[in-house]
Amino acid sequence: MPSFDLPSLFRARLGENYELHEQHINPTLVQVQRIIGFDKVYARAEGAYLYDQQGNDYLDFLSGYSTYNIGRNHPVVKKALHDALDLDLPNMVQMDCSLMSGLLAEALLKKCPRHLDAVFFCNSGTEANEGAIKFARAATGRSRLIALKGSFHGLSNGSLSLTAAGNFQEGFGDLLPGVVHVKLGDLAALEEELRLRDVAAFIIEPIQGKGVVFPEDDYFLQAEALCRRYGTLLIADEVQTGLGRTGKWWGHAHFAIEPDIMTVAKSLSGGYVPVGAIVTRRSIYQKTFSSLDRCVVHSTTFGRNNLAMVAGLASLSVLENEGLVENAAKRGAQLMERIDALRTKHPVIRAVRGKGLMIAIEFAEPPGLTGKLAWRAMHKMDGGLFIQTVVVPLMSKHRVLTLVAGHNMDVIKILPPLTIGEKEIDRFVSALDATLTALRRPVGPIVELTRNLVRQKSKARQGEKRRKELAGVA
Repeated sequence: MPSFDLPSLFRARLGENYELHEQHINPTLVQVQRIIGFDKVYARAEGAYLYDQQGNDYLDFLSGYSTYNIGRNHPVVKKALHDALDLDLPNMVQMDCSLMSGLLAEALLKKCPRHLDAVFFCNSGTEANEGAIKFARAATGRSRLIALKGSFHGLSNGSLSLTAAGNFQEGFGDLLPGVVHVKLGDLAALEEELRLRDVAAFIIEPIQGKGVVFPEDDYFLQAEALCRRYGTLLIADEVQTGLGRTGKWWGHAHFAIEPDIMTVAKSLSGGYVPVGAIVTRRSIYQKTFSSLDRCVVHSTTFGRNNLAMVAGLASLSVLENEGLVENAAKRGAQLMERIDALRTKHPVIRAVRGKGLMIAIEFAEPPGLTGKLAWRAMHKMDGGLFIQTVVVPLMSKHRVLTLVAGHNMDVIKILPPLTIGEKEIDRFVSALDATLTALRRPVGPIVELTRNLVRQKSKARQGEKRRKELAGVA
């Protein structure tokens, strides 16, 4: 019987990535990646770096949207997964209690605030937030929900309803009823909704992923007090901010609040096997699983699978043993200081903000007639054009992977692995400095974007013609 040879398959087909996705998965995404020059073919990855087929290294300051807090392909997690496979463990029996999920729950709770003492495992951040909605409704007997404007909580129906971003919601019809969005910092608007005493939960990101926005005052503390007064639960979405990203184990620790429910995912996986978690008070948990016939009223087939649990155990061990939470605080402070120092040379930098290694660089109209005219012309053409003239050269000229912080925002967000050191900081700051220097003559970056757009439109036409030929369409 012929065997499945993955290494041979990988070597034989590497380079077909974008054609395969264009034909079978998401051609629109392929088109965007080609336009902005992100259509690289990566052959391997390690730590803070990606490597293409020619061996060129790319500094990864995106980290899979904060999935790779411990860096890519960490050997400790890799070995743990090999060991788990070699053990031939019984997996997903469903009508049992697996050891690995119990061990991960125990290890995770040791890193959580003491008042949180129960865990439900699932597969992703959006699924954790969906479950948190159900837990809050079951615990309070209420149905309404409050989220913050500018928030992002996921893209499945319930979590999308909490997400305050019209570009993600357009075209999907009516979402979850009873969801209200209030402005960050507006306690009066929050209390106006809470005093109706029909709100199950107020959900927050300790630091909003879109734009890296957080309160500079005691807003969260006062909001927590209002929730307690009116019987509403407080949910902290720690999917991106958790597990050391902000220089503390949990993002909400910066604001001295005690959430009733916390959602976790992304870097708990170690970047290998998806895993999410809802962490809550036992009293809240049992309101969902409230009787013997409701013991599986909320469940998920793959939520406690052994490989995900092992990846979580190994990832927590790496974060602890390698001091990565502390490193995030140290390197984040260094990185923000170095970037902020560029503002004198590049007044187009309006602000640098963040906590730990979750950092935003915000840009604004520069002084000087030439800079103002270029800025206004680009924004008139497209609200997202300017920021691409920063992100695209960072990749094409300096092989540094970053991302735009949100739709039509003049903000770059950087999410390096928590393993970075001075070498990576030097490389990023030097690349940013050179990119902004080149932007004083913005024609080059715009020409590059335009050239990519024309090239991609030509490829799209050729691809459509080829698909019609294969389908037998004249």
